[in-house]
Amino acid sequence: MALLLCVAASITVHQLTPAPVHTVTALAAAKDLPAGSAMKASDLAYVQVPPAMMAAGFLDEESELAGKQLAAPLRRGQLLTDAQLLGPGLLAGTPPGSAAVPLRMADPSSIQLVSPGQLVNVVLTAGNGFDQQAPSEVLATAVPVLWTSGKGGGSGQWLGTAETDGLIVVAASSEQAARLAGASTQGKLFFVLVGP
Repeated sequence: MALLLCVAASITVHQLTPAPVHTVTALAAAKDLPAGSAMKASDLAYVQVPPAMMAAGFLDEESELAGKQLAAPLRRGQLLTDAQLLGPGLLAGTPPGSAAVPLRMADPSSIQLVSPGQLVNVVLTAGNGFDQQAPSEVLATAVPVLWTSGKGGGSGQWLGTAETDGLIVVAASSEQAARLAGASTQGKLFFVLVGP
């Protein structure tokens, strides 16, 4: 009788014990890290996560991160992806030689209308709108938006300070980048949403 009770108890315990969950190894931030941090081994922790959490771009090798800079701040425990790193991850999918150019728009509230991935024309207006008139000039056409201060909140935030209000970052060719760099000192910058 005692043997039957032991067998019944072991069957019950076995049925109530959850099956082991299959996991894979991923890299996460070992502590809160600010944007611009150069990654080192002490900043990283290996974690076990369900395979469904691993999408394209997640990193699982320290060698992929050594010395690279973060484009966005990370919270402790947040998994690392190539898009959170400065360099090819931030400019992934853009033509070779592209540069990430930050631009301060004249109307910060307009940033709410644009999202990363959209194409914009960047327009410079040098006139003051009153006694000084000057024609508007298109500095770059159909450049993709990489980041905006309006969409930068939360854990994916790139810089996330008051100084970023009205900023967008676009991917530009070297010729466009030369025209766009410092353009906000020549007048007011605006964007126009365009289609592909």
